[in-house]
Amino acid sequence: MNADKAKKRIAKQVKKGFHGYPLISLEYFGETPDRASEVVISFIAEENAEPQKQTFVSGKDAREDEAILSALVKIIERADAQTVAEQEGVSILH
Repeated sequence: MNADKAKKRIAKQVKKGFHGYPLISLEYFGETPDRASEVVISFIAEENAEPQKQTFVSGKDAREDEAILSALVKIIERADAQTVAEQEGVSILH
């Protein structure tokens, strides 16, 4: 799946807002606010459950990495996520 198509599919899910659990959240991290070197995807099966997290690291911007974006779409679909949340911007790694 190409990067633009994957980004559109993720954005469509995020735009729906909260519809219950399971919930998937995406958070981007990097050295600067302009480049996300990693993305952390969290899966929460039900309210008050501990999140399961997976990190993807990219040599380029993870928000433009076709392989990572395709993997995120597949995880969202396989988890049958009712809600997808995405953190705005890039959190700075310390």
